[in-house]
Amino acid sequence: MKARPGDCLLLAARHVTGLAALAAAAILSGCHVKTTTRVPAAEIRPLLDSTRDAMVAQYEELSRSVRTVNAKVELAPHTGSRYTGVIEDYKQVNGYVLAVSPNHIRMIGQAPVLGTKVFDMVSDGETFRISIPPKGKFIVGPARFEHAARKPLENLRPQHMLEAIFWPPLEPANPVLFSEEEDGAGRYYTLTVVSRGENPEITRRIWFDRTNLNLSRVELYEPGGRLVLVANYSDWQGAGEGAKYPRQIAVDRPHDDYRLELRITALTLNAEVAADRFVLEQPPGSELVRVGEKEAGGTAQP
Repeated sequence: MKARPGDCLLLAARHVTGLAALAAAAILSGCHVKTTTRVPAAEIRPLLDSTRDAMVAQYEELSRSVRTVNAKVELAPHTGSRYTGVIEDYKQVNGYVLAVSPNHIRMIGQAPVLGTKVFDMVSDGETFRISIPPKGKFIVGPARFEHAARKPLENLRPQHMLEAIFWPPLEPANPVLFSEEEDGAGRYYTLTVVSRGENPEITRRIWFDRTNLNLSRVELYEPGGRLVLVANYSDWQGAGEGAKYPRQIAVDRPHDDYRLELRITALTLNAEVAADRFVLEQPPGSELVRVGEKEAGGTAQP
């Protein structure tokens, strides 16, 4: 007669106790305690091996290979989190991203159906300018000015995207640590950049997916261990002249309480870009709002 699982456990318990009882029950004939799942061959992704020097060299090559970006994109903003208690998902907008490393970027967002401009923003690394036609506002401020707004989407700055679409070279004087990491079902190599001085701190963490050794994530930290940016990259494709570039970028700004998903639908790398493409004048009739400074002729905000 075929043994039932309950019979097996009872028989084991008569001879041994505790953990030994469980082990004995597991090997008795007729006890089914294992499930086997066969992964389809097309989904098997063997891990690749590498070294610190190879990963550093790969990152540096990637940093050098992208000088300008001209992309047609689809943007999907999300604000809030489970920590704030409110999560808002905004409608996807079409847009354009034009950038020249290391400091210049312009982003334009358009309504999906009508094609009307939702926002137009530029930054030269020193100052940002944002035009919001639906609200009739033109906002100007220092590029590094940070001030949490009541509405998280108002924290969006062009330089935030600039920090995600280019990868600055590693600082030669700063130590770079190398390690293996696991995150969920994924396995990675990481480069951890540490500042020098009496109290060294992490400034950047760079993640590579071990199934293909592509750049997977970049984390940026400010003094005090403050995590200011998490950029995730996927769908890497060739982009001409031997360069590769991700077609999916997700930018998470935890302290600004927003996340921006960007899908690239058309891309040109390393083309010349005229300087006047980064000139954004205040539209007639719009309200000038200055942030982070007090100047005559505009509305000063903290």
